[in-house]
Amino acid sequence: MTTNAIPAGYMADAKGRLIPEGLVKPQHKLEDQTVRKILGFALALSAQIGRFKGHTYDDLASFVDLLNEQYGATRGGPKGNTTLTSYDGCIRVVVQVQDTLIFGEELQSAKRLFDRCIEDWSADGDPRLKTLVDHAFQVDQVGRINRSALFGLRQAEIDDPSWKAAVAALNDSIRVIGSREYVRIQYRDTPRGQWRTVPLDLAACEAPVSAEAPADRTAPAEG
Repeated sequence: MTTNAIPAGYMADAKGRLIPEGLVKPQHKLEDQTVRKILGFALALSAQIGRFKGHTYDDLASFVDLLNEQYGATRGGPKGNTTLTSYDGCIRVVVQVQDTLIFGEELQSAKRLFDRCIEDWSADGDPRLKTLVDHAFQVDQVGRINRSALFGLRQAEIDDPSWKAAVAALNDSIRVIGSREYVRIQYRDTPRGQWRTVPLDLAACEAPVSAEAPADRTAPAEG
């Protein structure tokens, strides 16, 4: 965005030059107006989402504090994961804590140990296991290890000291460098209906006409 004041009748181009509006093509003017309009709405929406996020976490923290104060009870599973549900079972707020992981130098030792197991078992080993190991340690185009495949190796029930040593090296390589908390808000029309998640990102959002919230089932029925 251009922050300096632009004289009336001029537009600033990408190089900061002042161009008389009469020399700017109509389609370029329209494009400029369109993106500025979208940005204005986006900034307002972003600020609103930021306020919503802050209020949501404050409400959740207040609820947990109230439980602790009044009942001496705690709410939540491992790492703080928890679910709050409306009385009628049609609305729930799911809180999930996800660790941010990296792998240390022990990962290279784990790879050598896994490869050694495959070599030792080459005569009567399962070729699918070699494929699984190769896939787990394959680096993608942005330099990331296939984490889900690595964790899959830990789940393989193989009663062999060399394999267990490789899994131990893999476990030692895991470093938790932080965590992030995520909140999912879900609703359904009836207590036995299918849960629907309220989309809070542009890719998942639908037109407002199809994003109806469930009716308030606590109000008395008319009639």
